[in-house]
Amino acid sequence: MYTRSVIPRLAEALGDTPVVLLQGARQTGKTTIARDVCSDDREYLTLDDSAVLGAVRADPEGFVAGLAGPVAIDEVQLAPALFPAIKASVDRNREPGRFLLTGSANVLLLPTISESLAGRIELLTLWPLSQAEMEDSPRNFIDDAFSPGVHPWSQRKVEADSSLWTRVQLGGYPEVQARESSRRRSAWFGSYVTTILQRDIRAIANIEGLASLPRLLELVASRTGGLLNYADLSRSLSMPQSSLKRYFGLLEAAFLVRLLPPWFTNLGKRLVKSPKIQLIDTGLACSLLGIDNADTARSHTRAGALLENFVGMEVAKHATSSETAARIYHYRTTSGKEVDLLLETPDGTIVGIEVKAGATVQAGDFSGLRHLRDLVGERFRRGVLLHGGSDVVPFDKELVAAPVSCLWAE
Repeated sequence: MYTRSVIPRLAEALGDTPVVLLQGARQTGKTTIARDVCSDDREYLTLDDSAVLGAVRADPEGFVAGLAGPVAIDEVQLAPALFPAIKASVDRNREPGRFLLTGSANVLLLPTISESLAGRIELLTLWPLSQAEMEDSPRNFIDDAFSPGVHPWSQRKVEADSSLWTRVQLGGYPEVQARESSRRRSAWFGSYVTTILQRDIRAIANIEGLASLPRLLELVASRTGGLLNYADLSRSLSMPQSSLKRYFGLLEAAFLVRLLPPWFTNLGKRLVKSPKIQLIDTGLACSLLGIDNADTARSHTRAGALLENFVGMEVAKHATSSETAARIYHYRTTSGKEVDLLLETPDGTIVGIEVKAGATVQAGDFSGLRHLRDLVGERFRRGVLLHGGSDVVPFDKELVAAPVSCLWAE
């Protein structure tokens, strides 16, 4: 069993909020957490049970009215009509912790549901396992990166992790970690994608042309870490952009794909305004690309993009439990200056993160971070270059190179 870092936040939310929704991709552990949270005074129901789903769809208001106490309801995206009924019930009784919901679709991307939730619910996202959770490490990289004074990594024994590319190739789905052969892992990923594309997406949208979705997902995997370009994808698939955008939105809603937004300023700079594409798990990306071992991942033409995706998702996972409320972006100018990840707090403090697959770090590798520092001035807290080597090397008081394993090493 893994200790999930979202659990303390979940407990806090249930203590002061009537409805809490734990959302995330299938097979990331939502049901396990929901069952663990259920005690003698909280009933557990799942809409994967056809009888329960039938009752909800037949009379959602009557179903909610018949609940005797606090309840956990699993896979709520299967019954959108449940949300208005919960809203009406909560408006009559706002007692904290009444409803713990889980869902395998991002309800914020489903307008008919999100409108019912406004101001009445707290949303938490459960991603696949982070490397820190696998190692049972208490460290939070975001909190470390924003810490004042000298960077924290020189004060800890952080070494190169020889398993780095194994971690990239396996990803973070709990079930995959238990499968020893690449053949069995490939079988799991194949069944996983088929189930989501044929079942979950059908449940959240009435669309035709589902046969195009597997090809779209494979194409997205080959472009992970790149800028989203609908025109290019449309040409590659011979698909109208209107249909493509709708299908891409469904991949987002099903927690297969994540878009990393660009960072904007009002400083008059010409910036690239397209989001970057990320798959939510590099194990899934490797499976779609036909990569079945660490050596192939390391030598693949997309190795740099895969590592950037890996780091980006690890940082996103740390954000769910960080004490530092930081939003995550990418930064790129039309002249080619870029920073892989830009973290910004509400008060405007900024940390930049660059990712390099190689172990050798040179001063020129910090050019993007130096450009960002010059741009934002005193708002710049720190620039971190995460690399595949073993050394922690400060380049000046605000710029440091450190192993990727800083994301999980204690």
